[in-house]
Amino acid sequence: MSTPKAAERRARAAVAPEEARVAGLTHEGEGVVHGGKTAFIAGALPGERIRFQRTRRHRQHDDAELLEVLQASPARVVPRCPHFGVCGGCVLQHLSPAAQLAAKEKELRDALTRVARAEPAHWLSPLEGPHWGYRRRARLGAKFVRKKGTVVVGFRERAAPLIAQLRTCDVLAPPAGALIAPLAALLTELGIRERVPQIEVAVAANGTAFVLRVLAAPSAEDERRLEAFAAEHGVRVYLQPAGLDSVHQLGRAGEPLNYCLPGFDLEMQFAPTDFIQVNAAVNEALLQRAVELLELTPAARVLDLYCGLGNFSLPLARHAAQVVGVEGDPTLVARACGNARHNGLVNAEFHVADLSAAPEAHLPWMQRAYTHVLLDPPRTGAREVLTALARLAPQRLLYISCHPGTLARDLGVLVHDHGFTLAAAGVVDMFPHTAHVESLALLTAAGGHRPPAAPA
Repeated sequence: MSTPKAAERRARAAVAPEEARVAGLTHEGEGVVHGGKTAFIAGALPGERIRFQRTRRHRQHDDAELLEVLQASPARVVPRCPHFGVCGGCVLQHLSPAAQLAAKEKELRDALTRVARAEPAHWLSPLEGPHWGYRRRARLGAKFVRKKGTVVVGFRERAAPLIAQLRTCDVLAPPAGALIAPLAALLTELGIRERVPQIEVAVAANGTAFVLRVLAAPSAEDERRLEAFAAEHGVRVYLQPAGLDSVHQLGRAGEPLNYCLPGFDLEMQFAPTDFIQVNAAVNEALLQRAVELLELTPAARVLDLYCGLGNFSLPLARHAAQVVGVEGDPTLVARACGNARHNGLVNAEFHVADLSAAPEAHLPWMQRAYTHVLLDPPRTGAREVLTALARLAPQRLLYISCHPGTLARDLGVLVHDHGFTLAAAGVVDMFPHTAHVESLALLTAAGGHRPPAAPA
């Protein structure tokens, strides 16, 4: 009896290998080959001559397997991680960091040209940080695999809906990256080893947290093992039996996790499941650039949308008369208020509002006058608030983005429908070795443009 996998293998064997020159990269970091039907090939780099075989057909393109690199790109490097190619956490370790950055800049430029139909008056130099050991927040999968007799811990595999069996991770901030194998061994010993599907990792200035999503209550012996692991490795272990409000630390709870922003004399407290920017060094560089580009004065009044726990709001409050932060998650708003108090800032206030819908004019924070706006929306962008922002008519608007496509879409609206000028744009290398493109764009009010000082 023929199985679907056997049929797929026979179909693949019937397809002849091809040779071609790689034209570019997809948004997912795969090589693109044209000529006939377009093919996407993991592991292939722009400019390379390759031999490949088509493996799966789609309407607009085919997926293909890289068989051989006939002529390598000068930007090709040996991946540092032994799990590269299987683990989906990184897709660009075979491309030099400089070439990765150039590819991300090209993606941003192309998006602004095609979608926004706008060219910035000034291209900003990219913001960079460490390429390894930078990731202080991550979500790992966990699964007990009976055939292997062990719990597998890691990111999802790149080409399959499975969890990659990692031993270490060089992009995770220490000590988390070195603790994956010990953590997998610990979970294998637990009575609830088949009931722990996910682990949140948070590396703070004052500790490292592992939050275990548990679908069954651990036994007293399980808790003893978990607490012993925490003590041995100097980390904190938390359990999450239900929603986020159920997260609790095993053993005696310590002080809140925190990260420091020394350039602003701030200490930001957060819970292990809170969203924080994953790259500490790049985050601080981004904050410094935000202050430079906004050109805040002691009289400035700033609106910070999608403010989270105050990561941008509080540094801006060091340079402005007033900052108003708005966020849809009440827990993060409470955290932002607490961080303002913790740092002795009385000129920052925070409001809860659903920013997935157009904000209503009667809301208290919408009735204020603002000289500056900063927004840092999710991947879906900020389409719903653009008209309201245009009515506020800020002198300068800084858009921080984690998706070039939605950034370009929104910039097109602000420029062509609302008369803003695109003064500057650039990339932020928040996630080295991945295909994620973070960026920022500065807009100025109609008639008020002057080129920003070019940050180094």
